[in-house]
Amino acid sequence: MGANQALGAAGEDLAAAFLEQHGMAVLERNWRCARGELDIVAEDAGQVVGVEVKTRAGLGYGHPAEAVGPRKLVRLCVLTRIWCREKGRDGERARIDVVAIVLPPRGRPLIEHYRAVQP
Repeated sequence: MGANQALGAAGEDLAAAFLEQHGMAVLERNWRCARGELDIVAEDAGQVVGVEVKTRAGLGYGHPAEAVGPRKLVRLCVLTRIWCREKGRDGERARIDVVAIVLPPRGRPLIEHYRAVQP
């Protein structure tokens, strides 16, 4: 596993724990279909949430949330609806969240959770 993959995996672990600590249930991680991948599928008060996790070691390449643009959000919406259809869940009420993590080599991680992000 390369350094970027290890950073991403560590970020996804932190994001899943963060979401659970804040009352969300993680239903699935790294769900894949022919159209792409959802980092995390969670549930928040009965609502399905597709979660995109972006992790950076610092801000040299910009804030992690900046990497989730409108096209990516549209694709995440499609993927979340596909997941819902496959699992028999209500995809019309689903939402997309973004968890942005700065995980410096030393020090504490900074975790920001953006709810109901729109394309």
